[in-house]
Amino acid sequence: MSDELVTTGIPALDTMLGGNGVYRGSSVLVSGTAGTGKSSIAAHFADASCRRGERCLYFAFEESVSQITRNMRSIGLDLSPWVKKGLLRFVAGRPSLAGMEMHLAIMHKQVRDFDPRLVIVDPISNFADAGTRKDAIAMLTRLLDFLKTQQVTGVFTSLNSGNSAAEATDVSVSSVTDTWLLLRDIELGGERNRGLYVLKSRGMAHSNQIREFVLSADGVQLREVYSGPEGVLTGSMRLAQETREQTAEEARSREFDVRRRALERKRRDLEARIAALQGELEDDASALHAAAREETARVGRNEAERQAMQRSRKAGARARTPEARPPRGDGNKRSNGSRQGARTS
Repeated sequence: MSDELVTTGIPALDTMLGGNGVYRGSSVLVSGTAGTGKSSIAAHFADASCRRGERCLYFAFEESVSQITRNMRSIGLDLSPWVKKGLLRFVAGRPSLAGMEMHLAIMHKQVRDFDPRLVIVDPISNFADAGTRKDAIAMLTRLLDFLKTQQVTGVFTSLNSGNSAAEATDVSVSSVTDTWLLLRDIELGGERNRGLYVLKSRGMAHSNQIREFVLSADGVQLREVYSGPEGVLTGSMRLAQETREQTAEEARSREFDVRRRALERKRRDLEARIAALQGELEDDASALHAAAREETARVGRNEAERQAMQRSRKAGARARTPEARPPRGDGNKRSNGSRQGARTS
């Protein structure tokens, strides 16, 4: 068994299968009712294989080679260049032209001669017309085992009858395949659209979602389906719901822009008010500093005047002090002596 993964040729399908496609050498069953796009998926497998430079052997049991290549061009796949390069070989025929054993022998011989890395059988349900259902199941099981031993990836399409269960094939080989893709019609709102499921994919984590399956000029596209209170919506109903959601989202976006602009205006107004208040605060601070400087200067002048007045008073006091005179007692003594001497004489 190989751990190598190969792409399906449909990126969205690769994502549903874990991100990188299917294991090389595994078997893939694509089942669905008529017109759901089984052959289109098989053609994408073939195109991807040829783009990798690997050979692909395509057993077509329902359409001719020219019809297949013409139909695939309508979805943007041109398989003719791969046929010319020898990378793609078609083996077309009706299952009723030979028995089961002969078909198995032809397939074995083609695989050995061409040495492909991918084999497509489209569809396997037609083998039920070439014999019994039991014989068809036995032949296909042997073919699956042979491809696995050769490490050849096998892709098998199967038609589901409209009156059969959706998760059942007309030729029951689903249990022995590794990956099972189911295509279904989804009828909603007067439309029939396609849906794709991955019912199983052994050995890998795969998606359990339903994806809308669209065939366009750019090939197969898998789109998200809308799941909500109204259920699963596809086609025009999905588009209408997406339009309503987009309109609501645009309305919410416009409302958000209005609120954002209002908040921006409010922010600018507040910033302007803050700037004005800050200017007033700075003016008041400047006036206070000027008043403080003036008060400091006034106090300094008053102190200088007080000190000058003190110096002036001290100088005036020294100027008014009288000269020293002898005490009155001594003078009297001298006067008395003088008067006594005079009397003596």
